[in-house]
Order: sequence, then C-alpha cells, then structure tokens
Amino acid sequence: MIQIDILTIFPAICRAPLSESIMKRAQESGSAVIRIHDLRDWTTDRHRTVDDEPYGGGAGMLMKADPFFRAVDDLRRPQSRVILLTPQGKVFQQSIARDWARAESHLILLCGHYEGVDHRVVEALVDEEISIGDYILTNGAIAAVVVTDAVIRLIPGVLGDAQSPIEESFGESGLLEAPHYTRPAEYRGLKVPETLLSGHHGEIARWRAGQALERTRRNRPDLLKPAPVNSAEPS
Repeated sequence: MIQIDILTIFPAICRAPLSESIMKRAQESGSAVIRIHDLRDWTTDRHRTVDDEPYGGGAGMLMKADPFFRAVDDLRRPQSRVILLTPQGKVFQQSIARDWARAESHLILLCGHYEGVDHRVVEALVDEEISIGDYILTNGAIAAVVVTDAVIRLIPGVLGDAQSPIEESFGESGLLEAPHYTRPAEYRGLKVPETLLSGHHGEIARWRAGQALERTRRNRPDLLKPAPVNSAEPS
C-alpha cells in the first residue's frame, strides 16, 4: 500500500482524474491512499497568500516557502519521500514509477505554479525534483496526477492482470508494445494480421516481438540500445 499526498493550490484539478476508473478502484481496495490538499490551508494571513515578488526582479510571481514548510512539517513521516514537480527536474520515466511503486510507502508531491517556488523549498525539503517532460505546464497539479497514476497502477493487484505492466510499452523488454486488434477481423477493408487469427501461440509471440521492435525503431529509436562495439584487436 502506498499513500500519496498532493500539495497544490488547485486541488480540483487533481480530484477528478484521481477519483475515476483504476485510481478509484485502487483506493477502494486499500492498495492506495490519495490525499489532495489545498496549500492555502497552511498560510497564516487573512488573504491566504501563497506567492510574492521574486528578489532581484523578473517576470511573474514566486510561490512562498512558508506554506510548503508548514505543510510538509505536518505531513512528513520518517519514511516519506518529498517530490517537487518542476520543469527543472529529472525526467520522469517508467523505471522511476516502478521503483517508487515497489519501494516507497509515502510520497508527498509539491506542485509549483507561477514562476516556480522559493528555492529554499528545494534546498531544505525536497528529496527529488521531477519533470514529466521537456515542456511547460500552467501548474504542477497536472504533473502530480500523471505521476500518481503512473505509480499506483504498478502496485501489485491494481491492474488485475499481473502481466499487464510487464508486456506493455516500457515494460521489461524496454520496447514499445506491439499493435493489438479486436473484432471484427475485417473493418472497412482493413484486416487483422493472419498470424493473430492462427491460434499458434509461438508464432503470435514471435510476431509481436518483431512488431514491438519495428514500432520502437520507427517511433522511439532512442529506446534501442546500440550494439556493443568489438574492441578486440584483429588477428
């Protein structure tokens, strides 16, 4: 079981996607606990202020350190891992989601906004900075939902079929998943490959392996490991 606490000034953005489908079932079954908090609950002024102008000038506003410190003080336990969602972080990958699903029992996700957060949050509170990709979002709540979904679905029993996270894209093979088809066998002149209709499990497995490799080569060649270079001297 894992608990994930999300700190954001836009809790409604997180609640809808994390209360449906597999995420809903994971919480109902006790596999995961998701708590979504309004960071403004840890402010101390009557306007519930979470931002201020940055020292040194510059465009936009910066999120204040104090609400984050107060919130983490209340939520953190000895086993907690505090994550800041930020474009400056390490790019989130399936391997990170897999490691957290296996090893972590409590994640606290800090969501930035405006021009980011006071860097003292990073210096004193954060265990790891994570980005979900090389682009900018309006706030970190969307990224927190992505990370939460990716981690929780890998907890044993959440997906139902234990093979699902193994055979999918970025699974144990490191390749993209092969194409899949369902009924009817022909639709608008487009036919399901004969191999998949054969019932020959060995041939189907070989076809899928070849298709996975080709799809990866075409769409994500960066995932293919280069062949080792033979450095032996010629005889």
